[in-house]
Amino acid sequence: MSRFTFPVGYHRLNKTKIIDFQLNRWYSFGYVRLEDMKEAGNNIKGLDDWKDEMVRQAKKAEKENRMMNAAFSYRAAEFFVLPTDPEKINLYDKFIELFYGKVISEENIRRILIPYEDSFLPAVHSSSKTNNLKGTIVIHGGFDSFMEEFYSMGEYFSEFGYEIILFEGPGQGGALKKYNLPLTYEWEKPVKAVLDYFNLNNVTLLGISMGGWLCLRAAAFESRIKRVIASSIAFDYMQIPPKPVADFARFIMKFPSLMNYLAELKTRFRAQEKWGVYNLMYITKKDTPLEASKAMLELNEENLHSELVKQDVLILTGAEDHFIPLKMHYKQVQALKNANSVTDIVFTKETQGHNHYQVGNFGLALETIKTWLDEYNS
Repeated sequence: MSRFTFPVGYHRLNKTKIIDFQLNRWYSFGYVRLEDMKEAGNNIKGLDDWKDEMVRQAKKAEKENRMMNAAFSYRAAEFFVLPTDPEKINLYDKFIELFYGKVISEENIRRILIPYEDSFLPAVHSSSKTNNLKGTIVIHGGFDSFMEEFYSMGEYFSEFGYEIILFEGPGQGGALKKYNLPLTYEWEKPVKAVLDYFNLNNVTLLGISMGGWLCLRAAAFESRIKRVIASSIAFDYMQIPPKPVADFARFIMKFPSLMNYLAELKTRFRAQEKWGVYNLMYITKKDTPLEASKAMLELNEENLHSELVKQDVLILTGAEDHFIPLKMHYKQVQALKNANSVTDIVFTKETQGHNHYQVGNFGLALETIKTWLDEYNS
């Protein structure tokens, strides 16, 4: 079976929620040691400390020949680095070098560049590890993900007879960093390129985090997707905050100079706000906070077209997701009125699957998906 184990338990590793979640994420996926994340959490006082501490953890692991730990510590280090820092691309390159050169160098996995518009989408292909092929799962992430993050997920499903394709769409990983493709809400376009390249006609599409929105959008316009799995959903990003907050945001966006000034003001005094604003501009390739926000808000109810989704759908949600409130789960389920079937599961704190895409019990999410797939592939 797979060399990965998926530990159960969400740990208090840092007082800052976004840092705490990131430290838990790499541990929950099976890539780093808890003792190292605890040490890092104690040493990190804020985002300004993040890069140096995670690089220290990476170098320590590298020296001890723990290459999986090292690679993903470099990936973690890159996460909060501002796009204006040249170390961002250097850390990405170091992660990629270790991941493919050391971590999976002996695995039977193909790296592929899929033609897309005037550029390329990076992808990896892994064959089933059994002779009983059950089907093909195409996996992608969300806002700022790398496809390599979901390697342990792919390994899990390939052990049970599934062919796995991981890919990065516009705005993600190498598609952004190496091939200059900004985020698009029209996710059916990169999915079409992937399905065309591999000549696939009957697939399961699995989207994680913001990928939960993107995969449902793709399913609305791509009939070759027969089953769709959203691991966390958003439905409409403007409906996430309370209505008064959303209404105020709409009002401010009518005044571009004021909107950009207020965004810039926040970045001067709060490291987390600075990272959030600059990262959004980086991924959308927009020059101002306003234009970046407009691109992000294209991920809305109208553009999602839930009414066009006719596949079998599985939705997994954490009851205490700190990014997406639980109300969005029920909005999404209700909107899928023409789906062939909808299975929706809310994980609570009792199972430790209550966080964003089940960080804290990622193994439970994988087992739940496998059980659902076995039913719909039987």
